[in-house]
Amino acid sequence: MYDYIIIGAGSAGCVLANRLSEDPAVKVLLLEAGPRDWHPFIHMPAGLAKLALNKRINWDYDTAPEPNLDNRTLWWPRGKVLGGSSSINAMIYCRGLASDYDEWAALGATGWHWGSVLPYFKRSEGNAHGADALHGGNGPLTVSDLRHSNVLSAAFIEAGQQAGYPANDDFNGPTQEGFGLYQVTQRNGARCSAAVAYLNPARSRPNLTIRTGAMVSRITFDRASGPPRANGVTCMHQGKAFHFQASREVILSGGAVNSPQLLMLSGIGPASHLRQHGIEIVHDAAGVGDNLQDHLDICTLQHSNRRVTYDRLSDAKVAFDYYLRDHRGPGTSNIAEAGAFVRSRLAPDARPDIQLHFLPALLDNHGRTRLPGDGYTVHATMLRPRSRGRLSLVSGRAADKPRIQANYLGDAEGFDLKVMVEGAKIARDVLAQKAFAPYRGAPIYPARNDLSDVELAAFVRAKAESIYHPIGTCRMGNDDAAVVDPSLRVRGVDGLRVVDASVMPTLIGGNTNAPTIMIAERAADLIREA
Repeated sequence: MYDYIIIGAGSAGCVLANRLSEDPAVKVLLLEAGPRDWHPFIHMPAGLAKLALNKRINWDYDTAPEPNLDNRTLWWPRGKVLGGSSSINAMIYCRGLASDYDEWAALGATGWHWGSVLPYFKRSEGNAHGADALHGGNGPLTVSDLRHSNVLSAAFIEAGQQAGYPANDDFNGPTQEGFGLYQVTQRNGARCSAAVAYLNPARSRPNLTIRTGAMVSRITFDRASGPPRANGVTCMHQGKAFHFQASREVILSGGAVNSPQLLMLSGIGPASHLRQHGIEIVHDAAGVGDNLQDHLDICTLQHSNRRVTYDRLSDAKVAFDYYLRDHRGPGTSNIAEAGAFVRSRLAPDARPDIQLHFLPALLDNHGRTRLPGDGYTVHATMLRPRSRGRLSLVSGRAADKPRIQANYLGDAEGFDLKVMVEGAKIARDVLAQKAFAPYRGAPIYPARNDLSDVELAAFVRAKAESIYHPIGTCRMGNDDAAVVDPSLRVRGVDGLRVVDASVMPTLIGGNTNAPTIMIAERAADLIREA
């Protein structure tokens, strides 16, 4: 018997395992479907280019055909390993804006306004520059400047200023707007995943049990009297079926795909949909799987006429130099070294509505298509899409991947497509600046620099991809359609919470890993106070 069972050892699950097991009187079980984070490319930052292609540590999801993207299916890599997606992502540390969280509170996520969440960002953060009013200096998640960056990343920042945008040396500082290098979740030149930051220091605690290769198929409930109460989970581990019991709470931290899927498999979801798959209803919750949001991304690729990119680097040489030189050189690069936050002419308020990621390498089809020659890539991401999608079951089996209908560009007004076109135009404008003159070769995608807005819209439909920030499928709030309340307790049952990116009501203006860790930090206090 355990006090708490945590399902999923991703970014949120690792935080919870650490914080809840700080009390030696509490027994915690952490279950992860994937393996340990043993792979050396997990820990060498530049190894991320290979990680997403490794299906042993990646859930390897695809969306359903997207009607507004030429009926293409879009690839969604998600971490299936200790540390979850924080073990395979680009390590960018970005919180979004204060107003993003104030918006959450205004939408019914009471207690999640900026003044309440900032202390948890600071508690988690161990910034190499030390603590200040907006940063933590001693938290477990090490946040550092890049040890190595490419000359093209400097050209990108200079080009942004030539295009009329400010420089910015801290996207998590007083102002987000501008061009600069990202700070990254790295410690001494190695990846600082949630597993490294939170799980490794807690592994030796006798009251924490970690089981990898443990695929949970159901949450179980005591329905003898009163509301159903979560009392454990069934899972397969080392080829055997187990039922693990929890005396206090079961905590679901599977992420925006796995958490709603497991809720529905366990009988919590839209009743008519669950009946279609022969699942007994525990609680009719229409909002489970709804409100799906993701950051859509369009890449502009340009040839380089100088061999200064990362395109032809030898993987073996990079790894050899990285480990021989004490974690230095190109092996420490997160590849997406520089970026920007800008306001397009369509921005509905004062917040930047476009995020740029710059890569001194050619990246097509998530890196799965190798292009000839040398070049560089600008990603343009719409930060606050109006489109909403839905996740649903295809069967009552945990092993069957759910159906992901992201509904990209599906807003009735067509606003999202217009913003994506603006993002592509901004990327094209930056690449046309004088700073890139020494490197500029022929355009690749799009193949011409003089496309009209109509042609750019067709380009977006043909080439846009996910940048891997799905959220919202177990939305928190105080209305009847919310899946969890502001304390992250699943509505309609007792003893069950969801703690991960799926509870976010709306996307924040930036990368989603740091906010997910913040959510888990705050959730740990909410759980301990219960």
